[in-house]
Amino acid sequence: MTENNTANRETMGFQTEVKQLLQLMIHSLYSNREIFLRELVSNASDACDKLRFEALHNDRLFENDSDLKIRISYDKAARTLAISDNGIGMSRDEVINNLGTIAKSGTREFFTKLSGDQQKDANLIGQFGVGFYSAFIVADKVAVTTRRAGEQADQGVHWESDGGGEFTIEMVDKAARGTDITLHLRADQDDLLSGHKLRSIIHKYSDHIVQPIVMKKEEWKENGQVITDEDETVNQASALWARARNEITGDEYKAFYKHVGHDYEDPLAWIHARVEGRQEYTQLLYIPARAPFDLYDRSARHGIKLYVRRVFIMDDAEQLLPNYLRFVRGVVDSSDLPLNVSREILQESKDIEAIRKGCTNKVLSLLEDLAANEQEKYAGFWGEFGQVLKEGAAEDFANKDRIAGLLRFASTHADTDAAIVSLADYIARMKEGQDKIYYITAETFNAAKNSPHLEVFRKKGIEVLLLSDRVDEWVVSSLTGFDGKQLVSVAKGGLDLGKLEDEAEKQEQEKQASDHKELTEKIRKTLGKRVKEVRVTHRLTDSPACLVADEHDIGGNMARMLKAAGQQMPTTLPILEINPTHPVVLRLKDEQKHFDDWAAVLFDQALLAEGGQLDDPAGFVKRVNQLMLEMRAG
Repeated sequence: MTENNTANRETMGFQTEVKQLLQLMIHSLYSNREIFLRELVSNASDACDKLRFEALHNDRLFENDSDLKIRISYDKAARTLAISDNGIGMSRDEVINNLGTIAKSGTREFFTKLSGDQQKDANLIGQFGVGFYSAFIVADKVAVTTRRAGEQADQGVHWESDGGGEFTIEMVDKAARGTDITLHLRADQDDLLSGHKLRSIIHKYSDHIVQPIVMKKEEWKENGQVITDEDETVNQASALWARARNEITGDEYKAFYKHVGHDYEDPLAWIHARVEGRQEYTQLLYIPARAPFDLYDRSARHGIKLYVRRVFIMDDAEQLLPNYLRFVRGVVDSSDLPLNVSREILQESKDIEAIRKGCTNKVLSLLEDLAANEQEKYAGFWGEFGQVLKEGAAEDFANKDRIAGLLRFASTHADTDAAIVSLADYIARMKEGQDKIYYITAETFNAAKNSPHLEVFRKKGIEVLLLSDRVDEWVVSSLTGFDGKQLVSVAKGGLDLGKLEDEAEKQEQEKQASDHKELTEKIRKTLGKRVKEVRVTHRLTDSPACLVADEHDIGGNMARMLKAAGQQMPTTLPILEINPTHPVVLRLKDEQKHFDDWAAVLFDQALLAEGGQLDDPAGFVKRVNQLMLEMRAG
């Protein structure tokens, strides 16, 4: 960099979220301060990868220097530490966007979760991606000088901030492309002004970086340390995934994950394999221990880096895994794809289709192994990623059965909201003569657990799955069976318990239906267009009535979800089922004066019990009050 022209210097304010992140960096992550170097080196590596990719289409971007590397140096007298790369660099707009704002969906919601508790904040920041701002853990001022490859020398940009609310930016001359970051270290960071300390951090966190990380060679003489002008590479500078598995330690795998996943924590599990045959490729895929804050944003870019013969091609190649596995991080390195492959080509490539199938198979196999052999780990995975994996049951027809085997649900067997029951567990506990898997969907666990539709099942000791995740409605609409057993909603259609009912029970049901035929018809006429049908039920033992959907209609919970999402849907009417043995129904059978009010209250109560909303709450209250007064007067 040559001299600065202060006339073009501008002062700008950080985005609010950046201010919050800087404060957390400075105050919450000090005990993990070494990660700053990992993050800055990782960013430098990404910049080199991006240059190599863009240069595939325009080799002039190399500017006669294709030897990509990262340089680390320090100056004891000035108390500065510098991390430099000759990668893609940044333009003025990119500097403002990358260093002044956080352009990520869900950022505001992410910060609302931060508590001020150091350990929790550290974990959440790790999910978000520490990145460039980690420099302020150890520095009280950071300067960045950068020039984008292909731009003229006078198009360099100098950015500077003390980590407060503002930063300055100005255009400068910079002969070499790439980025130089200079950290003005805090007074208590003297140990970072040591080649030995810096090398140990690099070996610990960044040994796997593909580009050479170079430092001035240090020699030890009798009178002390001497730093020579000769450079030496201080990392392995090789593609970790290309090495044999038996040559890679667990710590090396974990360190590489933190680089490729931009994560703070160790991964939960990983799979490393080389595939040979018609397509040849290497896959190193990780399952994180914790969900990222934007997990439920299906439009967010995902975490697989694509390489071709160890040349970086693109970040977040979403074509390599289906959307329901978007939590997976890692690398795929193909030996067959062309170096000039684009996202558009990926969408139509048969080779990519085969790689996608192979990667999906490996991830599902890894999850199956965890579920079978490391149940505690799998329970942790399910708590973080279970709702997203459920999407696969509706989206991936080819693997639907495998995904179904990995699903976990709450059920009446445990009667807690812990999703620990697999479909295989359920089948193993089925009653003699039972040939269906019963479930109920609701907006909340308590609504499902306390639903009147469960009464006859509790009486007979029949297990019911309690589904209260929003995605569950889509799961059961696609997953209609498992291991030869049909999944059946207890709140839809006519209830047929098959061999779980004896002949005496069936005959009694027929008799009750016949005895109450006049009553059910009278209620139907009273309720008019609010119901499709009124009939006697044997689902209920304690409640007077419940609403069910016809077998081929949209259920009440799904209808409410679609309505809340503003979606248009066909009008469907519920079926009102009444309990012929309940005192309210028995009274209604003999009621003359207030029959219409009683019928309306019966319907409204059933609607409330299943989580619905009343069209006329004030009218309901008025009717109940009136009937209470009448009962008291009587």
